[in-house]
Amino acid sequence: MTESIQVLRPLYRTDEVLDEIRTCLEVGWTGMGFRTDELEKKWADYTGLPNAHFLTSATAGLHLALAIYKLREGWQDCDEVISTALTFVSTNHAILYERLRPVFADVDGYGCIDPDELEALITNRTRAVIFVALGGNTGDLPRIARICRERGLKLVLDAAHLAGARLDGADPGALADVSVYSFQAVKNLPTADSGMICFKDSELDAFARQMSWLGIDKSTHQRSQGGSYRWRYDVPNVGFKYHGNSVMAAMGIVALRYLDEDNARRREIAARYQAAFEGDGAIRTVPVPEGLVHPRHVFQILVDNRDALLEACYDAQVYPGVHYVSNADYAPYRGFARPLPRTDDFSRGVISLPLHLHLGEVDIDRVISVVRSALEAGG
Repeated sequence: MTESIQVLRPLYRTDEVLDEIRTCLEVGWTGMGFRTDELEKKWADYTGLPNAHFLTSATAGLHLALAIYKLREGWQDCDEVISTALTFVSTNHAILYERLRPVFADVDGYGCIDPDELEALITNRTRAVIFVALGGNTGDLPRIARICRERGLKLVLDAAHLAGARLDGADPGALADVSVYSFQAVKNLPTADSGMICFKDSELDAFARQMSWLGIDKSTHQRSQGGSYRWRYDVPNVGFKYHGNSVMAAMGIVALRYLDEDNARRREIAARYQAAFEGDGAIRTVPVPEGLVHPRHVFQILVDNRDALLEACYDAQVYPGVHYVSNADYAPYRGFARPLPRTDDFSRGVISLPLHLHLGEVDIDRVISVVRSALEAGG
């Protein structure tokens, strides 16, 4: 029986992961602190970013970022955050959680916010921009960052697909006021589910640590240092329970050891796809910006008859994905719809080909062959 090929599938170094988790169990500390502190330091060292705080998910991080800015900057309900409709819904859910108004900018050829669109959409109610690095692509992020600085807007980088990327030699998060990474199971740095929020401002990083622990001013781990438990703490604000735990951090510590090696393999797979489909008039591939060492979370192609191609792939037990349908098509966002021709074109035609570390050369050849055959047959 032919084995199916999935679009995304995590690879865990099981023995190393179990060794790291075993340490948590033997010490008796599986919550925040201990391994979470270690992963935060390792992530800050790896990225070169000044701060890193481990959370339950990137979704939690995006919400936390906007909640903190709204509280600290005095934003009002219905103030505007410019975003993209071409993303997973958690990006824009974070805006609605804080009763802010999403304003959708159209995308450029990279599938990221078009800087010209951004400039045209800024009003006196605009407070921030959420830039989504779709598939690990950074688009024209340097120009976006420049516009935000010039116009006094906060730049929130949705870096869910960016683990391990380098743009002109640095982590792209260096360009943002805050960047939020995903370590969910199928991401490039896989745990079961977790994320990292990296504020440029150290004072906001400290505040995020309070707000992710229900607004409490000292973590249990902090109160347990020095051999005695200090029970007293204060609660200056109503926060959230978004902090990560040491079991997930233990998984992340192992995954980080292999992130560069794994991303290099992802680039090899992507290069095979690129070479196979380059110049094929029935397929468009998404370009890579100059200076980007692409993490290749996904490899996206655009075709005219996506549904037929997907069905042909399914029949051959090859299961691509779609990243993403325009959020403006979903009920919570229809009231924010505006003309987005390039977003709609991308949304109607995009397919993510299988890309993960379990793929062998035979598997890659099979994906290419199935896609080519389906297109030749009119898919």
